[in-house]
Amino acid sequence: MKKLVVLTGSPRRKGNSNMMADAFIAKAKELGMEVVRFDAVDLKIRYCRACRHCYSKEGACIYPDDFNKIAKEVVSADGIVLVSPVYWYTFSAPLKLVIDKFYSFCVAKLDFSGKKSALVSCCGDPGLETFDGIRFAYQKTVDLLGIESVGEVLIDDVHGVGEIRETCGEALAAELAEKFL
Repeated sequence: MKKLVVLTGSPRRKGNSNMMADAFIAKAKELGMEVVRFDAVDLKIRYCRACRHCYSKEGACIYPDDFNKIAKEVVSADGIVLVSPVYWYTFSAPLKLVIDKFYSFCVAKLDFSGKKSALVSCCGDPGLETFDGIRFAYQKTVDLLGIESVGEVLIDDVHGVGEIRETCGEALAAELAEKFL
């Protein structure tokens, strides 16, 4: 059974990106995958201090916070899905704190070859160029970790809660789950 970790960054529990995450997760489970979801907004994550003591004690980070739970699941997963609305042209702050701590995987020289990843995002501005920053950060992250990106779902011009339902965003997010088989 494939195991996926879905990391979300929306501060709106019923926001548009979380609706796409829900659609992705429902389809992944329907396809027989195990899904572990972390909503970064609900977690206690301290910023990365670049101390380079990663994995030197118990857990990925010597400063105890919820990242150690996330790291354990990410290491054992077959795939990672990053879901975030665009905030100031990149990931939202809660999810960015999590991603910053991915540095621990590099310090520990963990081998992520064979893992797959995807990006699911939406933004309030019209135009796909709004995603340039988040796409760059995502691609550099997966390249650095040696993870294969299997796709992106990027839906622009949705801001109000529920506006995603007027687009193909949820359907595309669900279809993305099939790429993890």
